[in-house]
Amino acid sequence: MLWVELVLNALWAAIPAVGFAMIFNVPRAALPFCAAGGALTYGLRDVLMHAHLSIELSTFIAATTIGIIGVFWSRRYVMPRPVYTVASIIPMIPGTYAYEMMISLVRMNTEGVTDVLLSRFIENGLHAVSILFAIAFGLVLPSMYYTKRKQPII
Repeated sequence: MLWVELVLNALWAAIPAVGFAMIFNVPRAALPFCAAGGALTYGLRDVLMHAHLSIELSTFIAATTIGIIGVFWSRRYVMPRPVYTVASIIPMIPGTYAYEMMISLVRMNTEGVTDVLLSRFIENGLHAVSILFAIAFGLVLPSMYYTKRKQPII
């Protein structure tokens, strides 16, 4: 039952990836790759989190994976790498943590600063920033590796 849930979550993650790809005017031929990338990154992160890795490390590994795949796709289909990778990482954006951080900030403004609200604000903020850094570094590392080796990406 767990695998069915993981696969369904990955398939549902393909929808926002395609939606944002359409907003970013990605060519129609690249939309299936954006959907596959979104499903792959979210599914891989979900599997790694079920294997008891932290969300930050799981996100970094998933972002690095789509970065490597994006380099391969950009060479094979002669399109820039961000066409595939940017839309593929959208399902991993830490919206819940950022939302909870802002809710804590608003509650501190209305109810006053308490230890509980301050700790929730800091904890959720650090999670959101850590996940965003993991996404950024995971996407950059493969392109830095191929650039350093003087292999043109595209």
